[in-house]
Amino acid sequence: MPQHFLPYGRHTLDSDDIAAVVDVLKHGALTCGPKVDEFEAEFARKIGAVEAVVVSNGTTALHLALLAANFRPGDIAIVPTLTFLSTANAVHMAGGRVVFADVCPKTGLMTPDTLKAAFKKSNYKAKAVLPVHLTGQSEHMAEIHDYARDKGMVIISDCCHAIGASYKAGGSPGDGQFEDFGCYSLHPVKSIAMGEGGVVTTKTPELARYIRQLRSHDMRRLPEEFVRPELGFDDSGEPNPWYYEMHELGYNYRATDIQCALGLSQLGKLDKFLARRLKLADMYDTLLEPLAPVVTSNPRSIDCNSAWHLYAVKIDFASMGKSRGHIMRSFAEKGVGTQVHYIPVHEQPYYQKHYGVQDLPGAADYYAGTLTLPLFPSMFDTDPGFVVKTLKAVLNN
Repeated sequence: MPQHFLPYGRHTLDSDDIAAVVDVLKHGALTCGPKVDEFEAEFARKIGAVEAVVVSNGTTALHLALLAANFRPGDIAIVPTLTFLSTANAVHMAGGRVVFADVCPKTGLMTPDTLKAAFKKSNYKAKAVLPVHLTGQSEHMAEIHDYARDKGMVIISDCCHAIGASYKAGGSPGDGQFEDFGCYSLHPVKSIAMGEGGVVTTKTPELARYIRQLRSHDMRRLPEEFVRPELGFDDSGEPNPWYYEMHELGYNYRATDIQCALGLSQLGKLDKFLARRLKLADMYDTLLEPLAPVVTSNPRSIDCNSAWHLYAVKIDFASMGKSRGHIMRSFAEKGVGTQVHYIPVHEQPYYQKHYGVQDLPGAADYYAGTLTLPLFPSMFDTDPGFVVKTLKAVLNN
């Protein structure tokens, strides 16, 4: 491995991020403290959502959103197959079943037409749809929203790649105009980092309160909710100060004040991070033009301003006579990290065991040629040129 290695993604931390964490370690509550509330309020403001609930990671955000949507064992959810495992896994965690939707072979995004085909495949019984905003670009949410509403489906947007993306018509993924819930990941390679962390947004305060209960074992401390008064109150009718009740199965899906302090500091830099990602993406677009049609940048959405979580290209590996694995290993030898986003989830052995072998040609086409190049805010201006120069050398070797 070269001494200096450029990964495909990396968090960007400064001294003020470290100071924010140290301040909590020295003076604050480490968990269940004020930084949790502060982070939730600021995240909701930044996204334009009514409510934001911080949780332990993006997977738990999806799980809790499904439970809050009254998604129950045996219910069916439509999930685009081009996504990370967690989007489908959360449905199974809630006891449901998945119908996989195909995607556009150029963008990797579910389309209104592939959604309609998946709904038909569900025998018109799907209760929820989980659109995935892949690489930072949004789904065609206005059309998806109208179709899902017409069919009575709850909409839970997987916004894990889309923190800071915006619709050209106004608003942003997860703000509630096109979905019931938006779910985010704050993993280190995302637009902002909390180490691990996730967020659920909703426009319904009652549902946000319910999610907050479920993230902490459904522990209820409000006297008006007690159903065991003989235990909850003393002889004078006063509530016992130690008492709580659990009415349904909850989870330990909390985020700490340490994480939220880091998240607050990172949120303050989100606009700067997004501008930097856009500049690097523009540089890649220009540098890659001479390599077409063997290497092409993924088309930009006409609906949204991308958050540029990832910079994915399509490579005609067959015409080059080189496998993707060979090219990735050659990149690594020269100090450049690459990745593949994603293996279509319906190809995973677990899901084939449950649903059998499926033919989703759009996803197969996208997956066959995709490769993710390095993109993160702390890259130097010279890095995209180095990556493309390395790509040319690898392809021509």
